[in-house]
Amino acid sequence: MRYFLDTEFNGFCGDLIALALVPEDAALPPFYAALECPKPTLWVAEHILPVLNTELVSRDTLGHGLAAYLSNDPEPLLFADWPEDIAHAAMMLVAGPGRRYAIDRIKFELCDALGFDSAALSQVPHNALSDATALRAFILRREGR
Repeated sequence: MRYFLDTEFNGFCGDLIALALVPEDAALPPFYAALECPKPTLWVAEHILPVLNTELVSRDTLGHGLAAYLSNDPEPLLFADWPEDIAHAAMMLVAGPGRRYAIDRIKFELCDALGFDSAALSQVPHNALSDATALRAFILRREGR
């Protein structure tokens, strides 16, 4: 199944703050988790942290939760409009030195979302869950669904 991915991170190439997956099938629940951001950039402190709307978890809890969320899908496809989203999701599958969370197979796709503007289309801009939901709506609409 295809999951629409969005992340929030602390500035350009910064540490992950939040990760969301919204399944293509709207009847299924999304995945959303956020990490502590001890030294946010000014922009992050003003625009991202106030709209996280979830309790913060540890990196281990996020990684384990992400793997558990995807565990029943034999071929998950994480679909994103930005390369850093994919990089952050892939890094969350690393459990420790030489170890990864148990996911048999996973694919990532970087899409061309020309015209997608999460700040304009998301109900809560800069919230990863809301932005991933907006990406799903945009792509499905573009695909005629």
